Amino acid sequence: MKYFYAVVHKDADSAFGVHFPDLPGCFSAADEVEQLVPNACEALELWFEDADGEVEPRSVEAIRQAVAEELAVGAFLIAVPHIRRTGKQVRANISMDRGMLDAIDRAAAERHLTRSAFLADAARNEIEQRRA
Repeated sequence: MKYFYAVVHKDADSAFGVHFPDLPGCFSAADEVEQLVPNACEALELWFEDADGEVEPRSVEAIRQAVAEELAVGAFLIAVPHIRRTGKQVRANISMDRGMLDAIDRAAAERHLTRSAFLADAARNEIEQRRA
């Protein structure tokens, strides 16, 4: 997993705007601060669907220098996780309390998901929300 740094700006009476200096044309918006990272994660995923090859993110110091003028007038940076989708499923063995596994299976069934799909979605949600 890599982290890309995004610039967040907000004008009076507008949503938060987000753009990625390392990824031309990759941008997002959010009405609430809590939605900045999840929306930016979605923008990253969409951007990488059309990207040719991998992109290495610059360091936070390099990004700060590149967007110094924006930061000086109130913009700020967020680190946005990018979980690369490979399309290749792998088997993993995990251990947990039986009660937790039963709860996972019930929640997965309610959502018409497999246990694996439920756990993968839960992990993605936790990773993307944790940095918000």
